[in-house]
Amino acid sequence: MNLRFRLVWLVFFVGFLLVLGRLFYWQVVKAKDLSIQARKQYQTGESMSAPRGNIFANDGSILAGRDDGWTVYAYLPEVTADKNKIADQLAPLLAEEAEEGEDPLKPVLNEASHIKELLGSTDLSWIPLKRKVETDIKKNIESFGFDGIGFESTDLRIYPEASAAAQMLGFVGKNNEGSDQGYFGLEGFYDLILSGKPGYMSRDTDAKGAPILIGDLKEVSAVKGIDLVTNIDKGIQIDVEKKLKDGIEKYSAKAGTVIVMEPKTGAVIAMASYPSYDPADYSEFTNDLFKNPAISDSFEPGSVFKVVVMASALDAGVIKPETKCDICGEALKVDKYFIETWNNKYHPDATMTEVIVNSDNVGMAFVGQKLGADKFYDYIRAFGFGEITGVDLEGESSPEIREKGTWNIVDLATASFGQGIAVTPIQIIRAVGAIANDGVLVKPMVVRKLVQDTWSEEIKPQEVGRAVGKEAADDITNMMVEAAKSGESKWTYLRGFGVAGKTGTAQIPIAGHYDAKNTIASFVGFAPYDNPKFVMLVTLREPQSSQWASETAAPLWYSIAKDLFLYYGMQPKD
Repeated sequence: MNLRFRLVWLVFFVGFLLVLGRLFYWQVVKAKDLSIQARKQYQTGESMSAPRGNIFANDGSILAGRDDGWTVYAYLPEVTADKNKIADQLAPLLAEEAEEGEDPLKPVLNEASHIKELLGSTDLSWIPLKRKVETDIKKNIESFGFDGIGFESTDLRIYPEASAAAQMLGFVGKNNEGSDQGYFGLEGFYDLILSGKPGYMSRDTDAKGAPILIGDLKEVSAVKGIDLVTNIDKGIQIDVEKKLKDGIEKYSAKAGTVIVMEPKTGAVIAMASYPSYDPADYSEFTNDLFKNPAISDSFEPGSVFKVVVMASALDAGVIKPETKCDICGEALKVDKYFIETWNNKYHPDATMTEVIVNSDNVGMAFVGQKLGADKFYDYIRAFGFGEITGVDLEGESSPEIREKGTWNIVDLATASFGQGIAVTPIQIIRAVGAIANDGVLVKPMVVRKLVQDTWSEEIKPQEVGRAVGKEAADDITNMMVEAAKSGESKWTYLRGFGVAGKTGTAQIPIAGHYDAKNTIASFVGFAPYDNPKFVMLVTLREPQSSQWASETAAPLWYSIAKDLFLYYGMQPKD
């Protein structure tokens, strides 16, 4: 009997310990999680997005801004009208446009079906029907007078100039959490400061999710994003885009890019590539159009690279402008390859100035030999090749350069006239901009000021380093002046404006060899040469009317330059 009593007592004692342990687990160990779950049953919370900062052109006009948008919602306890009627009347206003070749009624019918499904929900009281609806559509829905159909304010991202500067601006899409996020261009690079700081609101609700009027309400206000004031001139940007598009059509090119920059400050005045897209409707375009070819695409530059190599050799002191090329009388054999001139014409004892004017590949191989592989490598790195420029646009890339000490005689010879080495358009214009800026390399910049209410901060020009000395920069500038006046593109030259320029017609590498017919045509130049206001690069990919830059890229460059002369108030001299 005594043993049986002890066993019963032991069972009760163990049971008491188990209950006590379980209570400790729920009330202490899991207290925080349970508290959160309980709070969710009587509280709802939502994040409040901050108004996104605007992006302005240099004259204060909006390139990317915000407008009032609305989330259309249904509060089911107050919906009195027939749900099918509501869906049928809202669907034509909320449906997406039909795709090309699609039945126009299909998106409307799909939207109506979707709304009916949402309105038929029994689990929720508050249901969003459509987000980011424009004010005109909101007013049309309000005119129906449906009880229980309401609106919450939200932001819309607008681009007043449509596709203008699209690849420089980027666009605003959704991230994995469903929040707005900037992608590509300025929207991506400056996303954090454009986004601002989101707010938060929590309130007590009943079991059905309806707000309790006397319940607790907490709100943390959102802080709006910072505005960007850019160096972009809207008039020049639009003009550049129109003329680039016209040039691509005229010369039957596959694509093209134009960059206009102020060499002394690095301010990017215009940057355009074609084909492009509309950032307001980015989902309607293929992903390959989102990247900016001006900062992302690499190509072998061809003869526009010759001015960089010549400037390097002049700075190193291995040649002078009057130095004569003693191997320029015929094709040059390097290892098992022959280097020829672009027109199979040779110029015995050509000076270095004549080498640039004639765009002589043999003469440039001579310059490369004088410079040597190691110095060649050091100078092209000093000009910024092999690394990103740091331009304030998301998506910049930089092709790698062959490591120092691994260059053979063929590598050196071909790179001396811009083949066998890859660059990006932004790298080329920065390097030639250094020549225009007395040899000093600057960082390209699109944004010049950050603004928020009464606070602002100027973004000052940044010198990166010296590529070559002023004397070498002056010498190569004079050579480029002669090339613009007397080279293969002389027929496009505008007399009196002091243009220093150079054409480039580069072969395109494919599958281990060069394309026999297609080229990339380029022209880079600045003006006036004695006090440069702008430097501009034009590239056309695979022009079909002519493979030569002198007949495609050069005339397009001068067509845009005419407007830049007016913009900068440049008058022709004798």
